[in-house]
Amino acid sequence: MLVLGIDPGLATTGYGLVEGDGQRLELVAYGVVRTPAKTPIARRLLQLHDELAEILREYRPDEAAVEELFFSTNARTAIVVGEARGVVILTLAEAGLPIAEYTPLQVKQAITGYGQADKAQVQQMVSLLLNLRYVPQPDDAADALAISVCHHHSAKLAALLEG
Repeated sequence: MLVLGIDPGLATTGYGLVEGDGQRLELVAYGVVRTPAKTPIARRLLQLHDELAEILREYRPDEAAVEELFFSTNARTAIVVGEARGVVILTLAEAGLPIAEYTPLQVKQAITGYGQADKAQVQQMVSLLLNLRYVPQPDDAADALAISVCHHHSAKLAALLEG
């Protein structure tokens, strides 16, 4: 199963594709979609949609996983990230993909076994789980890979519970 993990944001949206069969995980691709700060929000959201749609056409993932919005103290930032997240979910839905959503706590627990793990611990575990000699950069892409791995682990657990 090829899972596309997404860490949504307006300035930078991370994506990570991980292939897995329930026993092993393999990195397929990762990166970020960046939108220029001085561009109107509507055009930035359209760019996010178009670039994500291209990634979907190129890699044809089986499922997608998106990080849920984490409320911050800055309401404006939360609104803008929410808008980007909405575009991500719409683009995935247009492609007909099943979409799972995970909180940052769920991702940390799935990757490290500890819900209060810091970003460096999560990134190091992603590197280990994907047999990489390096921590993927930038952080948004590493976070997206963690979301994809989280979904693989959750799907494996769900299959075991069903079977």
